[in-house]
Amino acid sequence: MDTAAHHLAALRREYAREGLRRHDLADDPSSQFRRWFDEAVAAALVEPNAMVLSTTDGSRPSSRTVLLKAFDARGFVFYTNYESRKARDIAADPHVSLLFPWYPLERQVCVLGEAVRISPAESLAYFASRPHGSRIGAWVSQQSSVISSRKLLEMKWDEMKRKFKQGEIPLPSFWGGFRVVPMEVEFWQGRENRLHDRFRYVRTGGGAWTIERLAP
Repeated sequence: MDTAAHHLAALRREYAREGLRRHDLADDPSSQFRRWFDEAVAAALVEPNAMVLSTTDGSRPSSRTVLLKAFDARGFVFYTNYESRKARDIAADPHVSLLFPWYPLERQVCVLGEAVRISPAESLAYFASRPHGSRIGAWVSQQSSVISSRKLLEMKWDEMKRKFKQGEIPLPSFWGGFRVVPMEVEFWQGRENRLHDRFRYVRTGGGAWTIERLAP
C-alpha cells in the first residue's frame, strides 16, 4: 500500500454528537427538514442550502451542487438554465436525488423524487429578487455548452450589460425553476462505531407518510 493510500485508510472520525430517536421525528419530512435546516443555519454552516443533485440521461449518471431556494410540503426548489445538462437529463428522466451534506453536524438528508418545472410566475418572482449581476449572468451563459475561452463570456457579459443598461432585465425564456417532489426522504445522524441512526419517510397513498428505521 502506498503512503497516500495508507493515510486514506487511517482517516477516521468517531461520530458522537447526538442520536436520533423515532419519537423525536416530525410526522412529515417537510417539518423534520425544517427543524434540521434551521439548526444548520443556526450553526453557521457554509452554504447550508447547498445540495448535491444527481440526475441521469437514461444511461449515464451526473452529479453537481446546486442551491436550494425554497421548500415546503410540495418539495424542494432550485433554479437553472433549462438548456443545461441537468435540465436535459430531467427531460429524459425526471427521477432525481438530492443530498444535503451537513458534515459538521454529522448529518445527511437524502431525497428521492421527481423533478417538475415550476410555473413561470414563480420563476419570475425569484428572478426579480436576484442581484443585478446574477440576472445579467443568466443571459450570458449557455450553461453546459463547450466554449473556447473565458474571453467569450466576458464579451457576452459586456454585451448584455449594454443591452439592459436602461431598463429592467427580463426573465430569460430558457431559465427557471424545478421542484423536486419527494417520494422518499432519509434523515441520517452519525453515531459511534458506525452504528448510525437512519430514518426514512416513504410517501403512501393520500399524501401520508410512513417512517422506517434503516440499518446503518
